[in-house]
Amino acid sequence: MNAPATLSWRSPYALVPLLACAVLAAVWGAPPGAAASLGVVLALFASVLVAVHHAEVIALRLGEPLGTLVLALAVTVIEVSLIVALMLSGGESTAALARDTVFATVMIIVNGVIGLCLLLGAWRHHVIDFRVEGTAPGLSVLATLATLTLILPSFTSSTPGPTLSTSQLVFAGIVSLALYAVFLFVQTVRHRDYFLPLDEDPEAHAERPGNGATLASFALLLACLVAVVGLAKVLAPRIEQAVDAAGVPQAAVGVAVALLVLLPETGAAARAALRNRMQTSFNLALGSALATIGLSIPAVVATSLVLRLPLTLGLESKDIVLLALSLLIASITVSRGHATVLQGAVHLVLFLVFLFMTAVP
Repeated sequence: MNAPATLSWRSPYALVPLLACAVLAAVWGAPPGAAASLGVVLALFASVLVAVHHAEVIALRLGEPLGTLVLALAVTVIEVSLIVALMLSGGESTAALARDTVFATVMIIVNGVIGLCLLLGAWRHHVIDFRVEGTAPGLSVLATLATLTLILPSFTSSTPGPTLSTSQLVFAGIVSLALYAVFLFVQTVRHRDYFLPLDEDPEAHAERPGNGATLASFALLLACLVAVVGLAKVLAPRIEQAVDAAGVPQAAVGVAVALLVLLPETGAAARAALRNRMQTSFNLALGSALATIGLSIPAVVATSLVLRLPLTLGLESKDIVLLALSLLIASITVSRGHATVLQGAVHLVLFLVFLFMTAVP
């Protein structure tokens, strides 16, 4: 990618985010009809493509791993805002919303995004390499946070069901935020070199964008992400109707929306893998999963405690098995620092199992 030193406001990269936000404003508040839904879908996918471009402009300016961190944090902050907004509007009926969203996001990233990147990268380059010292610690933090927030609540005895007591909720929120903050410190300051790509990217010699172009890309990236999350929310009723018509559980709605929200990160990670930059793909994928737990759990815990809303965090037995297996396979994948199409196929099969078991529990 040759990032421009300046950004023309007549280019599609500037117009698409503005048009997508205009489409979002036009359809917000009521389920769109069939024709409007087509426009929403087109605006959503155009926003995803443009978001990936602006994320790469920022990454070229900031360098690794700060560039990938910007996209991961931006998507997660907007996703957390969406979860909290739904909790406020849904009340008791959204008690399991945070759990379902976080679980779906982790499974999509660990199996779907990583599997796709491994398969694409290895298919083109045969064997792809990455840094064990950067991926393994990130995966260990993810396994710890996922276990504390999604598995442990199903086995505590202070409260009935897969829930935590007030003190346990506060502890879980603080620990999640603290551990994520430590990871960010290690990734961006103390051991930043652990998260750099192994080989020099030919695009690293491209002209770095100026401050004005970078700030413009950051603003337009936020606009794209707002449009993606908002349009995914607008499409949710249509997705729910399709789910009802197909006779699958309502949990499939959350999975479908999570898939849409994660499209920008998936596109950026896949493009990095095709350029044999698997470490960048891991930075995006694991960074997004960690941010989802590290930011979502403290936010929903605070919302639940302040507004006295019920909060269900513990997973069912089937989901615990799938999560544990996914983390085990991921740890084996990153243990040697290189992978082939086989590892990608294994992760994608687990992703298909997750989707199938969601539809047919």
